[in-house]
Amino acid sequence: MLWPMGMTAVTTPTGDCPLYVSQPQGPGPWPGVVVVHDVLGMSNDLRAQADWLAGEGFLAAAPDLFHGRRTAARMVAVARSGMAGRGPAFDDIDATSTWLKAQKACTGRIGVIGYCMGGGFALVMARGRGFAASSVNYGTASKTAYTAEFHSASCPIVGSFGGKDRSLRGAAARLEAALEAAGVEHDVKEYPGAGHGFLNDHPGVGDKEPALFRVMGRFTGTGYDRAAAEDARARITAFFGAHLK
Repeated sequence: MLWPMGMTAVTTPTGDCPLYVSQPQGPGPWPGVVVVHDVLGMSNDLRAQADWLAGEGFLAAAPDLFHGRRTAARMVAVARSGMAGRGPAFDDIDATSTWLKAQKACTGRIGVIGYCMGGGFALVMARGRGFAASSVNYGTASKTAYTAEFHSASCPIVGSFGGKDRSLRGAAARLEAALEAAGVEHDVKEYPGAGHGFLNDHPGVGDKEPALFRVMGRFTGTGYDRAAAEDARARITAFFGAHLK
């Protein structure tokens, strides 16, 4: 099933899941990366994240976990699925990974990256889902996902957090301690001057954020931070390069 403007879809148990696909220029094949969105779903920012990864030499596929229906109920259901560690959204991400592996343009080595809600998915799916590396960006997940016991068999993880993120205070330190204890290769960094969502420039790429999110952002310390984003992207690119290429 083909969609216009870089879009395709994969079949899942709950229906067709739209994908935005961005392919590097030049001869392949390339390693693949599943790009998992934040609570705004299939946005301009999500496409920009996939395009950035493609520019760094990765075949990027971003599934729309809301299946094109960004209702409040669906957003809450997917977010709860991420916190619970199971549900249809995980099937969508697995299907995207399988689709990438089947592409002639892909080497078969797959990573996963996520932001906010998607960062929680990336953290949980680092364990036992066949990914070769995971990038967790201010991942909202259960406390269990930040323990050494959970990550006893996880893939290498690169994590980025904002020091001003009131919703994830201490998360970077907890994750680093857990991965160190579990013996998982990692690169975890907290940016003291950055808040939640510092890698997502929604306003800068023309996304309209719901008024409620803007109000919540004032309390959680949300906002794009160019300097922190550039440093985090450089770290993610190097980490993925080491483990996927």
